[in-house]
Amino acid sequence: MGEHQVVVIGAGPSGVATALSLRDRELRPVLVDRADHVGASWKARYDRLRLNTGRRTSHMPNRPYPKGTGAFPTRDQVVEHLDRHAHEDGIRLCLGTTVNRIDPHPTGWLLGTSSGDLVARQVVVATGYEHSPRVPEWPGVQSFSGEISHSSQYRNPRRYRGKRVLVVGAGSSAMEIVHDVATGGAVSAWLAVRTAPHIMIRALPGGLPSDYIATPLFDAPTWLADAVARVGQRIDVGSLAEYGLPTPREGVFARGKRLGRAPVIVDREVVRAIRARVFEVVPTVERFDGDTAVLADGRRLTPDAVICATGYTRGLETMVGHLGVLDERGLPRSSGVSPAAPGLRFVGFLSRPGLISYVAKQSQHVARRIADELANTHALTP
Repeated sequence: MGEHQVVVIGAGPSGVATALSLRDRELRPVLVDRADHVGASWKARYDRLRLNTGRRTSHMPNRPYPKGTGAFPTRDQVVEHLDRHAHEDGIRLCLGTTVNRIDPHPTGWLLGTSSGDLVARQVVVATGYEHSPRVPEWPGVQSFSGEISHSSQYRNPRRYRGKRVLVVGAGSSAMEIVHDVATGGAVSAWLAVRTAPHIMIRALPGGLPSDYIATPLFDAPTWLADAVARVGQRIDVGSLAEYGLPTPREGVFARGKRLGRAPVIVDREVVRAIRARVFEVVPTVERFDGDTAVLADGRRLTPDAVICATGYTRGLETMVGHLGVLDERGLPRSSGVSPAAPGLRFVGFLSRPGLISYVAKQSQHVARRIADELANTHALTP
């Protein structure tokens, strides 16, 4: 079984950043992931996916992207970046291994995994804010004979050519996917929205990534951040109310902090497509009646395929729910440097602009604290 200094669970951006920061502190972390590839959640996403944040604020700690990388790294560039650095000397990769449960152990923590038990003095859970796909259980959905899938399964529009496609959701993925299928050969494309989101443009005029502005605004007084964002939205996006997407009254930062939900971030071409009615925005789905999707306003659609861009759950309950470290939403009660329990930390479970940059910096503070705790524990051991 063996005992390890630190086990990091999750080989996505948060987990790799934490493992690298620990390695930079001359510790030897074990990096565990249920998939057989580093950055698997990114590798499995749709082909046109790019970061919403600029490359200068989206890299691993002290490890910038190679020269020639575009302003917004692509899906494949992100995966390659994570995989290259996760294989640095000093990090032990343990892929294809699911951590099923974490329990206290006399010397730290016992991790029950699909590959056998692990014991670690310190554990960092970094499995991600978006972990387990969530698909609504609409009344009557069993009678629908068409295809229903989650956005995590979407790759490109080829299979939807010549079809009528209904995308359900109001996030960045929903907007990009419905635009992708609508311009990729679908006969009809609809976007079903329950609550209209704030819409922001990925790049400011001149190509400057918008997160270079949004990140410092997040830490400014909320009233000020919302006032600045409101001006930017008015200039960059304008009113989309007549197309079914009225701007929310609550400010983008106030709403984001209250709900833990990011605004929609897209390229200008998506906003132009909304105005050109390349796809149609409709009220959300209430139920299914045979092959008909019945909307909240009573309208009835007959899609051939439904893509649910309806978000994810954290999926932490089975692993740590019995430890009393989660709140009513299934999120860690404490994250970052502050342990949720002695020797147990969570990294990356928040929604904010420039998250990869934030977590990369936070991981360095987490690694320093863990190194100090391990050194103090060792000094106290007779």
